[in-house]
Amino acid sequence: MKLHMQILIALGLGIKRNGHIFLGLIAGIVLGIVMHAFHSAHETSSVYNIIYGVLNFIGQAFIRLIQMVIIPLVFSAIVIGISSIGDNKQLGAFGIKMVTYYTIISIAAVVIGTTLALAIHPGDGVQSFISEKSAAATQQIVSQAIADQKGHLSEIFINLIPANPMEALATGEMIPIIIFIMIFAIALAKVGEINRPVVSFFESVFAATMKVTDGIMYLAAPGIFALTATAISSFGLSVFTSISKYFLAILVGFAIQLFIVYPILMKVFSKVPVRLFFAAIAEAMMVGFGTASSSATLPLVIACCEKRGISHKVCSFVLPLGVTLNFDATAMFQVIAVLFLTQAYGITVEPLQILQIAVLAIVASSTCAGIPGGGIITIALVLNGLGLTPTQMVEGFAFLFAVDRIVDMFRTMLNITSDAVVTAVIADNENELNYDMLTNVESYKDII
Repeated sequence: MKLHMQILIALGLGIKRNGHIFLGLIAGIVLGIVMHAFHSAHETSSVYNIIYGVLNFIGQAFIRLIQMVIIPLVFSAIVIGISSIGDNKQLGAFGIKMVTYYTIISIAAVVIGTTLALAIHPGDGVQSFISEKSAAATQQIVSQAIADQKGHLSEIFINLIPANPMEALATGEMIPIIIFIMIFAIALAKVGEINRPVVSFFESVFAATMKVTDGIMYLAAPGIFALTATAISSFGLSVFTSISKYFLAILVGFAIQLFIVYPILMKVFSKVPVRLFFAAIAEAMMVGFGTASSSATLPLVIACCEKRGISHKVCSFVLPLGVTLNFDATAMFQVIAVLFLTQAYGITVEPLQILQIAVLAIVASSTCAGIPGGGIITIALVLNGLGLTPTQMVEGFAFLFAVDRIVDMFRTMLNITSDAVVTAVIADNENELNYDMLTNVESYKDII
């Protein structure tokens, strides 16, 4: 199949799944422009206030729905991921190398994201759009959180270990929750087959949570419509000019990860030819971009890798875990997005908080569902480390949602590419890569 036909198919798949999101975004922009013009001409109109109030309610309700699924999503994803590795006989070299390579690219992603966010300062352009009252309240919350951390550093680390896991779950203290879940999941992995009823339960929870999350993202059309309309109606089209630096930081970071980090990893740790391998997974990359869903793209990634020479043993072990646990592009996005929000609200974060944001971004991205919009859902976990919730920064979140559909397509493409790259490197290390198939033109017949 010709390259342009592959692109058309990928775009068709993307429009089929995400068309309602783009429609909501466009409709929100149009309504926002109309409302902004109407409000400029009739500043005291009650009609504007009523419409704005309804839209604001819808937008905040959408964010609340996002927060609702975080804890069950995090709990079930970590339990499944760790217990599935556990004492598995394949863990050995495969597991150690998989964790090592995923860690390398995730650290590279958050370092790149942090550097770009601190260098470009994408949040500075939207400070004028954040109400002074909202900014002051948010600054006070973060200042108190930082002051508490300075005064009781040892106590903070002790409090990361939950004395009562149920209390931590009830209050939504995400870091203690994650520590408890990881300890619990490792213990489950160690007890062997007796863990199946519990693991099966969490597999059901994860599947159900993904269904709920998928449903929420279908409701994203009215949510994004409302958030976009309120943002545009308040500030006009200048809102898009103001977030151009944020969008630039995201795209530059993704380009560095794709064209520099991944090739370096392949060159340093394997003999896999970079150009040839990227050609081998081109279909999966394009469909990942079109669908904005890592989970939906997984069968195609496996097909590309196996048909082009990677053994089924490696693909079946590494790729499903990668889709569950590895989201380096999402981690980069979350670092840039959180620093964007802190800059927009005039919050000064110290090096310790920046490090905390980076670490939480890696953790949060690993619990992200591989569906459209999954990355922006778990961003609340990173904000929690600063003592914040999305509802306290609803104005700032409106900016993130304004361009998230485009950003989501790019970060999904990178996430599935990194999964395939790590799979190829491990296959090369373990002599599980058939180079005759990789270089054979016949193996590049149509997969889509």
